[in-house]
Amino acid sequence: MRTLRFHEHGAPLDVLRLEDAEPPTPRPGQIRVAVQACGLNPADWALCGGLFTGDLPRGIGLEVSGTVDAAGDGVTGVEIGDPVFGPAPFTGPTAGASEQALLDLWFPRPPGLDPVDAAALPMAVETAYRGVDALGVRAGTTVLVHGAGSTVGYAAVQIAVQRGARVIATAGETYAKALRAVGAAVTGYGDGMAERVRELAGGPVDLALDAAPVSNALPGLVRTVKASAHVLTLSDFAAAAELGVRFSGPGGEGTVRNDVLGAYAQLASAGRFSVPVARAFPLEDWRTAAELSQSGQARGKLVLQIG
Repeated sequence: MRTLRFHEHGAPLDVLRLEDAEPPTPRPGQIRVAVQACGLNPADWALCGGLFTGDLPRGIGLEVSGTVDAAGDGVTGVEIGDPVFGPAPFTGPTAGASEQALLDLWFPRPPGLDPVDAAALPMAVETAYRGVDALGVRAGTTVLVHGAGSTVGYAAVQIAVQRGARVIATAGETYAKALRAVGAAVTGYGDGMAERVRELAGGPVDLALDAAPVSNALPGLVRTVKASAHVLTLSDFAAAAELGVRFSGPGGEGTVRNDVLGAYAQLASAGRFSVPVARAFPLEDWRTAAELSQSGQARGKLVLQIG
């Protein structure tokens, strides 16, 4: 099979290779899928750089959508050919950016949910749900989602609205109209953001979720709430410690919430939830996708189409 992986650590564009490898064999409790689509994430590039070091070679691609083509001992509830999606393990010599990939955890892909859209769900939904849950968003609260144009932020806005919260979102023009359509009030980034948010809210917001890449935004977010403990960041862990802001991530608040992925796939198939996909690339065009991802200008999810 073709697979995208690295044999040494370094800059992704320097160390990644698209090459042939033996298909992985599912262990007990695992399935193997014929991959149709694989989501790309900043975590993929961090793996290339040495995050979670282990034996080499290692694969990239942490989100997979495809059809079951083999099952390990003890697997029940799926048949060969069933459409599924889920988060791909990344500790082996290959991962999701391959023609075949293993899954430890998977969910049915509902009828009507495109493989590309399914592959965009796992990391954005899990991260957003974990953050919204840890922050304590509930019906009747006013919550600011900063970075709502990111895939995680876009998901978080929808999750918070569905919980009955009043949502104010910071975002650029790319997704401002769509965010308003799902029920958020939207304002831009940059100078005066905190003042604009407080004006929209009629005072301080109850809670603020930072879903943006690290950008020195936390001091401004603290000015939108009554106390710094009402802010939770999903990215800027260093500044969180300095400002008394909460964080969700390694060593922080919240537990992994992959259990909700199936429910959000059902919502997505019904047109009631989405993670915006900016572009899909064929596997052989992975380099263009990687360059765009690392540029910070993707403006949505990037996905590799494989099968």
